[in-house]
Amino acid sequence: MQVTIDKNSGYCFGVEFAIKMAEDEMENSDRLYCLGDIVHNDMEVKRLREKGLVVIDRDQLQSLSDCKVLIRAHGEPPETYKTAIENNIELIDASCPVVLKLQHRVKTAFDKMERENGQIVIYGKKGHAEVIGLTGQTLEKAIVVMEDSDLDKIDYQRPVTLFSQTTKSTKGFYDLSEKIESRIKNTKGELDELDFNANDSICRQVSNREPQLQKFAQENDVILFVSGKKSSNGKALYQVCLAENPRSYFIENETEVDPEWFRPEDSVGVCGATSTPMWLMEQVKNHLESMEENLLQD
Repeated sequence: MQVTIDKNSGYCFGVEFAIKMAEDEMENSDRLYCLGDIVHNDMEVKRLREKGLVVIDRDQLQSLSDCKVLIRAHGEPPETYKTAIENNIELIDASCPVVLKLQHRVKTAFDKMERENGQIVIYGKKGHAEVIGLTGQTLEKAIVVMEDSDLDKIDYQRPVTLFSQTTKSTKGFYDLSEKIESRIKNTKGELDELDFNANDSICRQVSNREPQLQKFAQENDVILFVSGKKSSNGKALYQVCLAENPRSYFIENETEVDPEWFRPEDSVGVCGATSTPMWLMEQVKNHLESMEENLLQD
């Protein structure tokens, strides 16, 4: 059995940057607060918790003062920075540069839409950390859409500016964009350039994973996709693998591997989400190799 780790899998730049900042800070401190899970992977959260990273939520942030709090790669709304100033909290800001740039674009577009009686629409998951940061730029007026049923929230008589959560599917974004455009045409009879402005704000480091994973899934007999169950990016990318290779399995760690999935002659590909650490994929690879050794000895 030949086992290969996908060289394109593992942390995106933003997550890697945030974890490095957290580790550097904890070298000089035995406790660092983090607003939400630093990454949607329980194994990595557990590893960092043992180093002194304490995960808190927004309610807990209100009661903290005179301490350090890490802002993870997903970014935060303006309200978080206001709370930090009021409570004398030092923020270790690990917001992804791609997300920060998008927040600025959303804020600029919102100010324009306010003057033109328009609407900001965000293609993303309601309640997702990044989306909370984006809607915060719009005084919570942005309309968050993901399913077709969400499109009923939009007023098609008014101008629409569309953005996307950086980790969403490119295909999903353009499908949604076409549906909004079609509804504007049906409502107004025509589409003026001022009626609709679609901004593809998906991170290319994330979107490029789809064609890379398609190829990787085709090249291997079995795919083990390693990801935390809370990762929306993980769920989406696993479906990419499954569409190309029916012998694809979603696991959180090596303990979920079933020997019945494999044949001795199989080539096995190990890959993961943008929130999956490389050390965890290596752990799965090592487990597979030791499992094969045990089978040969038996």
